[in-house]
Amino acid sequence: MHAAVQPDGPAGGVAAGAGQGTAGRHPGRRAYQRRRAVRGDVAGAGVAQPRGVKSKELYPAVFSRHAEAYKSRLDEIMARGEARGRLLMVERSEAAPGMTVLDLACGPGNITRLLAQRVQPDGRVLGVDLARGMIAIAASERPPGTSFAVMDIERLGLSDQAFDAIACGHGLQFAPDLDRALREAWRVLRPSGVLAASVPAAGTAESVWTLIDRVVDRHLPPAPKAVDDSATRATVSDPDTFRSAALAAGFKSASVEVVDEEVHWDSAEMLVSRCMSWWQLASRVDAVDSCVGATFMEEATEAVRHEHPGAITTHSHNLVLTARRA
Repeated sequence: MHAAVQPDGPAGGVAAGAGQGTAGRHPGRRAYQRRRAVRGDVAGAGVAQPRGVKSKELYPAVFSRHAEAYKSRLDEIMARGEARGRLLMVERSEAAPGMTVLDLACGPGNITRLLAQRVQPDGRVLGVDLARGMIAIAASERPPGTSFAVMDIERLGLSDQAFDAIACGHGLQFAPDLDRALREAWRVLRPSGVLAASVPAAGTAESVWTLIDRVVDRHLPPAPKAVDDSATRATVSDPDTFRSAALAAGFKSASVEVVDEEVHWDSAEMLVSRCMSWWQLASRVDAVDSCVGATFMEEATEAVRHEHPGAITTHSHNLVLTARRA
């Protein structure tokens, strides 16, 4: 049994570090941008900005605003066993009773809860994320044996060799400096401990996404582009380069598995409404007023329903990294 692990430094961990972006010039968004600036919503201006922004300004703010919807959607697909990449990642972490486990990019705590169940009765799980809104939800529910902190996975305020295992569900692709994030994981992991991480890979080309994209492009401004994560995304999208990155960061052994996923949607309405709050589309919906967003949802739902009148199944691929410290 290991003692509970708490982040070094003040409660709450490392601040998200999001800064005020430059407002975009789209005339239909100026009033909306002003409203967001007045209430101090950092990402509002950043989201509307047509040029690139930094990852740590964009993603934490978008995820914070849509944390409740993210949790709800992930709860649904995990309960049905459809989040196969994440669920396999939890298995590969080798989390077991009495262990001290770190959940990187924990979001609202969906995976943290699963890990906590595996380490009971006397283990501990610390969940960290850069999105304050995600951590607020996770901490409000706080299952037994868990704690949460706002923290950058590239700069963990944690002691060396403090954890028996580390899990990261769909988070590494957002780290602009992947090597640093992997080296930090290696640093805080105990000898022979395992880092298990899942990332989304390219999905299959499906008509449903093409239909939604067409409506999106008619009604919504371009998505903001992170200027500093392209190298990371290229690395984690290929099994060989992903594995090589883990070995280069100091891990003694590493392997990557390809996992196929199917997600079932009861209707076109369900699919479109969930997608509106997922980060890729949410960052575009955030940049327009509610009337434009409602028009988009109506047209997108009708377009999908016309081609797919009943239940819908979508397909995607995940990569799951298992890396062991020496």
